[in-house]
Order: sequence, then C-alpha cells, then structure tokens
Amino acid sequence: MIYLDYQATTPLAPEARDAMLPWLGGPESAGFGNPHSPHKLGRQAAAAIGLARDQIAALFPPGGRVIFTSGATEALNLAIRGAPGTGPIAVSAIEHAAVLDTAKALRRAHVLEVDSEGICAAEQGLPQGTALVAVMQVNNEIGTIQPTRDWHEAARAQGALFLCDAVQAFGKLPITAADMIAVSAHKLHGPKGIGALWLRDGIALVPTQTGGGQEAELRSGTLSPALCAGFGAAASLAAERMQADADHVEALWHRAREVLTGWDLNGSVQARWHGNLNLRREGLDVARLISDCREVMFSAGSACASGSGRPSHVLQAIGLDDAGAKSSIRLGFGRYTQLSHLEDAAKILMNAASQQ
Repeated sequence: MIYLDYQATTPLAPEARDAMLPWLGGPESAGFGNPHSPHKLGRQAAAAIGLARDQIAALFPPGGRVIFTSGATEALNLAIRGAPGTGPIAVSAIEHAAVLDTAKALRRAHVLEVDSEGICAAEQGLPQGTALVAVMQVNNEIGTIQPTRDWHEAARAQGALFLCDAVQAFGKLPITAADMIAVSAHKLHGPKGIGALWLRDGIALVPTQTGGGQEAELRSGTLSPALCAGFGAAASLAAERMQADADHVEALWHRAREVLTGWDLNGSVQARWHGNLNLRREGLDVARLISDCREVMFSAGSACASGSGRPSHVLQAIGLDDAGAKSSIRLGFGRYTQLSHLEDAAKILMNAASQQ
C-alpha cells in the first residue's frame, strides 16, 4: 500500500501514540481520571491536558488561548456561530464546507471570488457592515496559500473579526495572524477526534452548546487526556521538524512533477503548499482510475465530500467545468512518504491512465 492522501488525514506519529498510552489505561493504572475532578487522578489528567495546551499554543501567534474541540469542524462552527454581530459573513468561494455551509445556514454568507489559481485577493473588498471574514490559509483540495494577512487587515479596517481555517497549514507553515484560528490534530500526525480553536485575547464568543462549560465556559464535555496528549506531542514534534518536513515535501513535489507527465496542474504553482498535488487529465475516468490503482491511496477531492457525486466546488470556483473537475485527482504526501514509494505510485497511475 502506498498512501498519498495526506490532505484527508496523516499517519499517527509514534511519538503521539506513545504520549497517549499512559492515559488509555485500565483500573490498575493511574491514567483514567476525569480531568475535571478535584482529586489526585483528576489533577494528574488535568496536568497532562495543560501540558498539551502549552505545546499546541507554541505553534500559534502570541496573545491568545487554545480551546479544545472535537475537531476543526466544531471549532469553525463555534467561531462562526459564536462570533458577535449580525452583519454579512464574507467567506472565500473555496472554503471548507464547515465554513461555507455554516455561513449559508445563518443566511449571512457573502462569497468572495477566487482567480483561476484559486487565490482570493483582498482587493475585491467587503460588503458594508461585514461582521466576520473567513479565508483559509491553505486550501485542502488544491493547496493554494491565501493572502490571509491582507484579509486580516481588510477585516480590521471594517471592524470585523477574521477567522482562519489553518487545518492544512498547522505544523507545516508559520501560522497567520488572525482573531480566530481553527486546527485539527489528525492533519499533523496527531489523533482523530480532537482539534482546537485559537482565540486572540479580548475576543468574546457566545457559547453554542450548554452543559458544564468545561472549556473556558465556551464548550461543554469531558476532555480526553489521551487525545489532548497525542495532539500536544504531535504539535511539539511538528515544531521541531517543520523545516526538515518542508524540505522533504519539496523534494517529493519536484520528483512528482518530473515523473507525472501529461497532466495539468490545478491551482497555483508558487502560492501553494507543495505537499498537495492536484492534477487533471482530459477524458480521465477518476472512479475507474481509483479502482484500477487499488494499491495507491489517493482521492478525487475532499474526503469530507466523497460519495456526494457532485463536482468539487473548489475546482468549479477556479473555472473548471464539470468534466474538468471530474477528471481531477489529488495526491498528498508528507513526512512519512518515501521517495521510492512516490515513484512507484507514479508508474502505477501513469500506466492505468494510459489504458483509458
């Protein structure tokens, strides 16, 4: 098996797994305590969560706090639904569904255009009275890096808050300045089922769920020390390895571009995270290609929208018609991808595509 779907999820780092194990114990261990209990076991679990919170916070800008959530979808919903104001919510046309669908559900969405490379330029301006601007740092389907600093400044000029989905950037690139930032552990070699919302100091949100208010009175529910510890260890490791990982990804990108010939690139070459390679080939039957290349794990787009049968809204936003969008594949690679495995996958893909 050759895994090339890093945008969907990443392999769990051994260091993250090891950090989780002490908090997955049975009745004979000391790692099963409720972190919100006042006794010794509870305090030990709370200390593990505190350490993880500090490890994750180290990857964010100074002057904010980390709120644990079940993942980025919950973090984005908390930020959008809990943000003050009733004005328009300006979102780029290629945002994740957790942003687009939430803004539309609130009947306040103002969609910002992107160009043919998938770049959402801040020069297009914002509608009067905008309350919130949401532009992701790195797109999950085509890897485009957005001018988020420009959008942060544009939002501030309007008196609006700026929310950044940094799921694909966290642990890989320096995180942008923002008022709120959503991230997910399993996209940087941490466990599934946990994410975080970073809030700049002074930002007050309205809770979107009721209960115990365990997380800064914004989110209710018992935190998992194991998931938090794994997230923290993954974040700490990402901080240590950021340059080495980036260098490895760059080498993989250049080799992939050399060996995958006859494909057109979707998105920008320069303003892009090079761990994402979204390609199209005229007349390609992607469903057949996936079936014919079962030993290579890749996707036709966002894993969150798989099975819908609809063309990618991201590829449509950059100007592709239905046929172009449906003849595109996404390859994602990173820390644990071996160059030889990438080359083997390219041969398999090229051979299968040539048979269509």
